[in-house]
Amino acid sequence: MNAPARPSPARPSPARMSPAWADAALAAALFAVDPVGLRGVIVRSGAGTVRDRWAEMVRDLLPADAPVCRIPLGIEDDRLLGGLDLAASLAAGRPVVQHGVLAQTDGGVAILAMAERIDAAAAARLAAALDHGEVIVERDGVALRLAARLGMIAYDEGLAPEEQPPAALVERLAFRIDLDVVASRTALDAAHDRTALDQARDRLASVAPADPDIVEAVCLVAARLGLGSVRAPLLALRAARAHAALRGGLTITAEDAAAAARLVLAWRATSAPAEPEADAAPPEADNAPDAPPDVQDRDEDQDPRDGETESAAPTDTVVEAIQAALPDDLLSRLSLDDPPRGTAAQARGSGDVAKSARRGRPMGSRSGSLRAGARLNLVETLRAAAPWQGLRGGGVAAGRIQVRPADFRIRRFVQRLEATTIFAVDASGSTAFQRLAEAKGAVELLLAKAYVSRARVALIAFRGAGAETLLPPTRSLARAKSRLAELPGGGGTPLAAGVEAAVLLGQAERAKDHTPLLVFLTDGRANIARDGAPGRAAAETDALAACRNLREAGLAAVFVDTSPRAQPDGDRFAHAMGATYLPLPYVDASAVFGLVDGLRAARR
Repeated sequence: MNAPARPSPARPSPARMSPAWADAALAAALFAVDPVGLRGVIVRSGAGTVRDRWAEMVRDLLPADAPVCRIPLGIEDDRLLGGLDLAASLAAGRPVVQHGVLAQTDGGVAILAMAERIDAAAAARLAAALDHGEVIVERDGVALRLAARLGMIAYDEGLAPEEQPPAALVERLAFRIDLDVVASRTALDAAHDRTALDQARDRLASVAPADPDIVEAVCLVAARLGLGSVRAPLLALRAARAHAALRGGLTITAEDAAAAARLVLAWRATSAPAEPEADAAPPEADNAPDAPPDVQDRDEDQDPRDGETESAAPTDTVVEAIQAALPDDLLSRLSLDDPPRGTAAQARGSGDVAKSARRGRPMGSRSGSLRAGARLNLVETLRAAAPWQGLRGGGVAAGRIQVRPADFRIRRFVQRLEATTIFAVDASGSTAFQRLAEAKGAVELLLAKAYVSRARVALIAFRGAGAETLLPPTRSLARAKSRLAELPGGGGTPLAAGVEAAVLLGQAERAKDHTPLLVFLTDGRANIARDGAPGRAAAETDALAACRNLREAGLAAVFVDTSPRAQPDGDRFAHAMGATYLPLPYVDASAVFGLVDGLRAARR
């Protein structure tokens, strides 16, 4: 008796494929059809099986001869853009040009790992190459233009909310996919193969431009999603064209526009789309006059308004189709997504950027002399001397390389200075305890953040006849709590003494290569002069003089007016010290922390 035949193992059903993976696969296929036009993909994912599977899918769908190059983090300009080939130039005694990574990737795809850590200068150069399709090299005696028409895959591997790729790149890349939410078992094979993609690439040039109705609908949806940049709808239309070529069509339909909007526009949205209010129809009059005979006899097809109705209906249909394709949880995504993570957010808690001759992050070299502390960049010095060896009678063939002082290149460094927030709190009067309690809460909030942002906090209290530094600049939360446990209050308001103490501490911090920010919490009602004598007129005069000294010292300051009602005195003192004026009648620790932290970020 023959055993029953065993059924062959069934191929995994497409229904089991994760929706996020389906979108990622479609984005990979569209990008492979038109990598240069769509600019690239931001892949939110750490290293793992799912990301490797997606990258292998993209590589299989790209043309076989398409170059794929990696851009390492911290790449130098001569390797990225191209320039003088030092070894070849020294050997030949004449300038020899080498192509950079971008020129070598012409017609292919560049892979940028850890895109959230790339510096702004390198991001600007990448953005320029994406915009113009070429790199311009004008350095080391070389001036040339090299083609660099490419797409880019930027891996976003940031862990903290403030770690994100630079906005200059984010705005220019068409797609953003999140592979962290895709389980490995749901990342199944896609339906596209290289043969279908080759046919789609051949068909792409024959796809007709989008109809005005589709263009208008895409732009309308982009506006409803709160997108202010014109790049988003342009990329969406480019993606719709690639989608039409991929499905085998030669015209862009509403289906193509809907898929493109879901992949290009939805992740950029800053607001949920809202339907415009319908215009109320005019009430029909019971005793309306009869229409003229010529109008009654006129055929409906001859109504001049029919053309308007026919032209408006397709646009509404496309808009409805596009909005129906947007994710159902778009509104919840907008409320739960991480806050925008740009350059300002990354700089919170950090101080100013300062140039240094000895330490910090390298930022290239410049011509100069070997003064005390300067560090010679030997490679760049030889690079500067190489083109002149033929005239100087030197070079590798001659057995010597002639280097002159004009060829010296000095290393340059840039470092982020530590930030110090100095609170100067008015501890006088009957409301002193409330202000000091709120100042204490704000200091503790800033100190809690200082562990990850390298910021320091100091506290000065002024009351009675003078000012006192209660908490020197510190990052120690335990020390701060012990010193802030009991703060004295009462007496007059020696505003001049408080401003002078804050200025002295700020100047001392700046001398230590720190970036001070002075925050004054006071109602501005000065009544104690600089010498400790009571008197409102003399106290205000001394306070204005101290505020002007603060402005001349070039220190950044914030004046928080804590009076129940904003008074002209506070605005006058803030103007004299060149500070940001913030009336805050109802003080609370979180509000002070938010204001100071936001202003610190805005100054970067």
